[in-house]
Amino acid sequence: MAKTRTKFVCTNCGYQSPKGFGRCPNCGEFNTMKESVEEVSAPKSGKASRQPPGTLRTTPQRLSEISSDVGERLFVPVEEFNRVLGGGIVPGSIMLLGGEPGVGKSTLLLQICALLAQTVGTVLYVSGEESARQIKMRADRMKIESDDLYLLTETNLASIFEHVQSINPTILIIDSIQTVYTEESESSPGSVSQVRECASRLQHLAKSSGISVFLVGHVTKEGSIAGPRVLEHIVDTVLYLEGDPFQAYRLLRSVKNRFGATNEVGVFEMLGDGMTEVSNPSEAFLAERVINAPGSAIAVTMEGTRPLLVEVQALTSPTSFGNPRRTPNGVDINRLLLMSAVLTKRVGLKLHEQDIFINIIGGMKVTEPATDLAMAVAIASSYVDKAVPADLVIIGEVGLSGELRAVGQLPARLNEAAKLGFKRALVPKSRRSQEGIPPNLKLIEVRNVAEALAVGVQEDKK
Repeated sequence: MAKTRTKFVCTNCGYQSPKGFGRCPNCGEFNTMKESVEEVSAPKSGKASRQPPGTLRTTPQRLSEISSDVGERLFVPVEEFNRVLGGGIVPGSIMLLGGEPGVGKSTLLLQICALLAQTVGTVLYVSGEESARQIKMRADRMKIESDDLYLLTETNLASIFEHVQSINPTILIIDSIQTVYTEESESSPGSVSQVRECASRLQHLAKSSGISVFLVGHVTKEGSIAGPRVLEHIVDTVLYLEGDPFQAYRLLRSVKNRFGATNEVGVFEMLGDGMTEVSNPSEAFLAERVINAPGSAIAVTMEGTRPLLVEVQALTSPTSFGNPRRTPNGVDINRLLLMSAVLTKRVGLKLHEQDIFINIIGGMKVTEPATDLAMAVAIASSYVDKAVPADLVIIGEVGLSGELRAVGQLPARLNEAAKLGFKRALVPKSRRSQEGIPPNLKLIEVRNVAEALAVGVQEDKK
């Protein structure tokens, strides 16, 4: 009988320990140490240990002799999906797609599978959570029909490999990796050791056969992929499908890509018959904008190489509590606290008596500091009850002393604003060359927040 070894692995950071803890000693999270049982096989004396199944045997090569060509990519007839992947699917790559339950992961992949089956070859969709009848019902709702799209409801990895050998698909979908198990590991499906072992074997399958593999992963309450952190290191690409459950828009974001740029974003809209790509997301996010409304400012944020125009809405109201509230939606609360402190200390607005609410329209989540100035102008606009000019776009990072800092890729941001009809841009004063600035867009350069408010809302200190 093979010997087994029990250890405890943190599902948040991957920390391993021979004994369990209520709180992970590495990351400090509670109730994340899960038991893992794995077999231990001692190598025979005088001989090297057995190589793991599926491991590719290679020989050393000179760097100058290795080709950097990844081969011809598989084109997906969805431009937003191609953008996120860096131009298409690389044969033999393994990709991980994560997202909140119900955000549309299975819907998006089923649509992509149907299109790929018509253009690149056979696709095998393996589901461990839904029956074939349930998937067929979804396909009928989305009006999907394809003779080269095969459905399989199986969770045993050995059986999945047998079907892969018989069908020989070009694309393999595993929905989801947490339901798949291998009989060589005694732990239950979804455990750390099972997820790691199954993902490693699927990686070897992709690299040895040239099959492109998509893995669907569950997401924890913190928004990270469930299971060991090593799962994200095994795959070539990590994608997150994000979106507010009450909004129709979904953002497909690349956080890791060995064959393209990271932080690329594709925008989709969830409709009754499936996902529809949004070719001009900036126009879609500003479609319902109310002109000359106090507390509204337009910012330009960069998502990868794509500039997006978003509407930043702010609302200030006299507080009814001892401590005024700061409520952000779509921005980091620390950025909101910083903007309110700068406006209070450097400009003189009495925000310590005001509740402040910030909202990014369309369900977007903005993280870069280039939207600081737009947030500050929106807060001041709501406070003095004066509208920001409708033809003004605002770009800039705010420092602690109220000074404005230049942001990267300014020409790309301004060109996107000019395409949507904006005539003026409020930007930090910079010594950099102004090459690439659209000629029909007037630049208004300011040094600090006070000068920006004089242009944006013409506020009077109270």
